[in-house]
Amino acid sequence: MPDKKQDHVQDKGDPSALIDERIEQLGDWRGAKLAKIRALIKQAVPEVIEEWKWRGVPVWEHAGIICTGETYKNVVKMTFAHGASVADPARLFNSSLEGNTRRAIDFHEDDVIAEEALKALIRAAAERNVSHKSKSSRSTKKAGSS
Repeated sequence: MPDKKQDHVQDKGDPSALIDERIEQLGDWRGAKLAKIRALIKQAVPEVIEEWKWRGVPVWEHAGIICTGETYKNVVKMTFAHGASVADPARLFNSSLEGNTRRAIDFHEDDVIAEEALKALIRAAAERNVSHKSKSSRSTKKAGSS
């Protein structure tokens, strides 16, 4: 279950400002880790859109959801919406491995982030979204042109 501190951040307003507020409110290693993850996401996909969904979950999107950044007592969880469809050559995924869609990375306090590998994974997830979206629009056009 997400950290109860999340309930103190308003659900309305600019998503980027809400994420800033979450990071500040955490005030510990989780805030620092979430800020680092956020910076890496923005480096990997500069055109990323930040959202605030599900009563307090930071979400990063590009042609669909790339990932979320959830904070718990002992972990910061980065869940990739379509992680099962994304190659993970560096084997960063370490959580939610049993499903057919999502994959996650649990970051603990002393974990060092493999920055280049994580950025490659984020880019691959964004590219998967773009590719999937273009395939969907081609299918829709074919179905509509019959």
